[in-house]
Amino acid sequence: MDVTLLGTGAPAGLPRPDCPCAACAAAQGEDTRAATALLVDGALLLDLTPGAAFAAARAGHSLAGVRQVLLSHPHDGPAVEVPAGLPQPGRVPDGRELALLTGHRVRAVALDAPGTGYAVTGPDGRRLLYVPPGGAPAGLEAPAEPYDLVLADVVGRPDALARLRAVGAAGPTTDVVAVHLDHDVPPGRELARRLAAAGARAVPDGTTLAVGSYEDVPDVPRRTLVLGGARSGKSVEAERRLESFPDVLYVATGGSRGGDTEWAARVGAHRERRPGTWRTAETCDLVPLLKDEGPPLLIDCLSLWLTDAMDAVGAWDDAEWADGGERALRDRVRELTEAVRTTRRTLVAVSNEVGSGIVPATASGRRYRDELGRLNAAFAAECEQVLLVVAGQALVLRG
Repeated sequence: MDVTLLGTGAPAGLPRPDCPCAACAAAQGEDTRAATALLVDGALLLDLTPGAAFAAARAGHSLAGVRQVLLSHPHDGPAVEVPAGLPQPGRVPDGRELALLTGHRVRAVALDAPGTGYAVTGPDGRRLLYVPPGGAPAGLEAPAEPYDLVLADVVGRPDALARLRAVGAAGPTTDVVAVHLDHDVPPGRELARRLAAAGARAVPDGTTLAVGSYEDVPDVPRRTLVLGGARSGKSVEAERRLESFPDVLYVATGGSRGGDTEWAARVGAHRERRPGTWRTAETCDLVPLLKDEGPPLLIDCLSLWLTDAMDAVGAWDDAEWADGGERALRDRVRELTEAVRTTRRTLVAVSNEVGSGIVPATASGRRYRDELGRLNAAFAAECEQVLLVVAGQALVLRG
C-alpha cells in the first residue's frame, strides 16, 4: 500500500495567509505546506482540499482512479469544489467499516474532538491510521496490533501518540509521520529536532510513502540533559520531549516548601502544563528510581537535588566541608551518575546553567556554583543528548 501526501499542513496551510509571524516568514520551498490530504493507492482520498488535483499532478499522480473520498474533520470557510469525475465526499460513522472494491478496508475511529480518524487496511494487509487535526483517538483498548504507519497531529496533539503507544497501537516499528503542521514550530531543523525527540518525522508535500517499508527515523535518546538559565524555557523543553509518551513519572526535587506562596505558584504552573496521565513523585532519592524498571523519568531539577545533597553533607560550613563533607558530596554525585549510566529507563533531566553569570559574592555561593558545574559535566557525560536552552531556543550540544 502506498500513500501520497498531497499536503501535510494545517487546514489554513503554511504559511498562513496574511500571517506575519517568524515561522510563516521562514516557510519557504519544501517547508511550505498545503492542507493535509492523503491519496491511498490512487483509489482512496482522505480529505478533499483546494487544489487536490493539481497537487496530485505535481506528485506524478492522477485522481482519475479515486473511488472513495472521505472527510475527517469539519472544514471551515467556503465549500471545496469537487473536481470532475470524483465521487461526492462522505464520512464513515464511528466504529463502522467500509469495504472498497479495490480491496481496501476503512474503519472509522472515534476521537475526543470533532472529526473522524480512519484506519485503512490495504489489500497487502498493511495498516495505517490517519488522525485529523486537533484530535486524538478515544476509547482505545489494550493490547492493540501496531499500525505500520501513523499520520497524526504530533505537534498539536502529542498525547494522541502517547495514547497509541500506551495500548501498543504505535510500536517501535511504526513509522510516525507528522501532518497538519502549522506555525507553532519554526519549520526546518527545529521542527525535525522536536519530531525526532518524539520518534516522529515530517516529509515534504508530494511525498509517496510505502506503508510498512523501513524508514531511518532517529531513535529517541534514552538519556537527555536539558540545561538553561532561569526562565530560559528549559523545563518546557524537557516536558515537550516526553509528552508523546504514556505514564511518565515526573520527579520533583524541590519539595512543597510549606508557607512559600510564590514557590507554590511555580509548582502549580508546572503541574498545569503536564499531561493528566503523568504521575508525580517529590523526592531527592533518585538512585532507586534510576535502578528500577519503569516508564520514562523526568527529573526537574538537578540544581535542587544538589542543594539537598550539600545540605546533607554540611557543605555550607567550611570546617565540615574540609572534614569529609566534600568527599561525601563527591561520593553522592558519583553514585548518581553511575545510576544514570546503568539505568534502563528513558530519562530526561533538567539543570540550571549558572557558571556564565556574575561570580557569587559569598564563599557558599561560589561553592554551590562550582559543584553544580561539576555535577552538570558528570551527568552530561552519561547522556546521549545534551541541550542548552537560551531564550526559549534549544541548542544541541551533543546528540
